[in-house]
Amino acid sequence: MKIVIINYGAGNIQSIKFAIKRLGYEAVLSSDVSEIENADKVIFPGVGEASSAMKKLRDSGLDKLIPTLKQPVLGICLGMQLMCHSSEEGNTTGLGIFDVDVVKFDSSVKVPQIGWNQINKLKSDLFHGVTENEHIYLVHSFYAPLCIETIAECSYGLDYTAALKKDNFYGTQFHPEKSSGVGEKILKNFLNM
Repeated sequence: MKIVIINYGAGNIQSIKFAIKRLGYEAVLSSDVSEIENADKVIFPGVGEASSAMKKLRDSGLDKLIPTLKQPVLGICLGMQLMCHSSEEGNTTGLGIFDVDVVKFDSSVKVPQIGWNQINKLKSDLFHGVTENEHIYLVHSFYAPLCIETIAECSYGLDYTAALKKDNFYGTQFHPEKSSGVGEKILKNFLNM
């Protein structure tokens, strides 16, 4: 199985690569269009600020490629947010894969949300073998509100989207690669799709 982690200069790619290696697979870091197109699975990571990350995608042409991919694609954290219609962070237009706009947590909660939270209302094969209210690890100031494509929820001052799915595209607001055994199970489910 060929697993490609998109390398566009805005990802925590090494920790994802190590998590995949712990599952017994090798992943390739790449920004090469044909290598990404020919992968069996694609992981789209992201750490940092939305508008600068989107600029890196546009500069490399990956903004045009990602929405056309036909194999299973997993966006993680900022990667998931960039797959949405837009983000309030830097007033950024996203890739438009998920039909939801990313917004900032209001001042009623401590921002960013850092640490462990519970995941619930699980609705996809991505969560096969994961039980309701298991703990996952998050670091974020912006979130996707609940929408028709929500397949898991978290609560932090309000209920928001912890994961999204549309066709072959999946996104997690949390970091499966940092979410211990639960995260490994979710990554394994994705790789087995």
